[in-house]
Amino acid sequence: MGSSSSTALARLGLPGQPRSTWLGVAALGLAAVALGTVAWRRARPRRRRQLQQVGTVSKVWIYPIKSCKGVSVCETECTDMGLRCGKVRDRFWMVVKEDGHMITARQEPRLVLVTITLENNYLMLEAPGMEPIVLPIKLPSSNKIQDCRLFGLDIKGRDCGDEVARWFTSYLKTQAYRLVQFDTKMKGRTTKKLYPSESYLQNYEVAYPDCSPIHLISEASLVDLNTRLQKKVKMEYFRPNIVVSGCEAFEEDTWDELLIGDVEMKRVLSCPRCVLTTVDPDTGIIDRKEPLETLKSYRLCDPSVKSLYQSSPLFGMYFSVEKIGSLRVGDPVYRMVD
Repeated sequence: MGSSSSTALARLGLPGQPRSTWLGVAALGLAAVALGTVAWRRARPRRRRQLQQVGTVSKVWIYPIKSCKGVSVCETECTDMGLRCGKVRDRFWMVVKEDGHMITARQEPRLVLVTITLENNYLMLEAPGMEPIVLPIKLPSSNKIQDCRLFGLDIKGRDCGDEVARWFTSYLKTQAYRLVQFDTKMKGRTTKKLYPSESYLQNYEVAYPDCSPIHLISEASLVDLNTRLQKKVKMEYFRPNIVVSGCEAFEEDTWDELLIGDVEMKRVLSCPRCVLTTVDPDTGIIDRKEPLETLKSYRLCDPSVKSLYQSSPLFGMYFSVEKIGSLRVGDPVYRMVD
């Protein structure tokens, strides 16, 4: 996520030489200055920061289809738009109405029961009462590109075809649905559009995730929550990409910049939780109360940022990707500090 800048160049006067000569000398001089600047920038050491280990990666999940079951992986690439395992990317597919409006487990809780198996060039989808269906990852270029709507923002998606559309429609049994796939050549939703009033946030794009490329939660935070619940919940209720062990409860709230594997991440904001957290990942039944109500009893935001989070409780952290690379389960999680 680099930034560009322009520099006004001073005019060079070289008296006593013909115009053509001094222009040539000036050009050579400017070229030398430019090359010297580039060389200095390349040779300049990166800002030195201390690394403090704050935990260890205990789990990594990719969610190919928004709101469907996550796929646990041992190792993943981390791109600027989120996690990728082979040719499969996190939340690059989405179920939509025929008019392009997104559908998630908030409206169709049984989406969380759709299991995804990763193959080299295919996704295999399974769901209760349904025959498995195989979906090619690379779609024909002739497939229609549809205008979609995600949390009030416009975004594109390539239609995945009639067969998988009939499959989701038959499974959910409420109305006609389509499945669309994001392509990296399409324009993602930008920070500026996601958070128009938060100009301090770093620039990034996302496809179909709610807010950011990476969602991280610590195991200790879940343990803390479960001490307050009558019915315990598991991490799958919260759908994180990265789970961290070996730290204190809600310590992740304080992590500004992280190094995991060779991936550098920067905190965006806390994750505001909604009714989706009340969908049981094992039954597909929405409770609409817990664990959301308990979170509201002790995890509301500071009044100074209420305009951003409103009345949503906070659980987990959103991160952007500052340096792409790979990470795996077992990697130490380092906090980078000056």
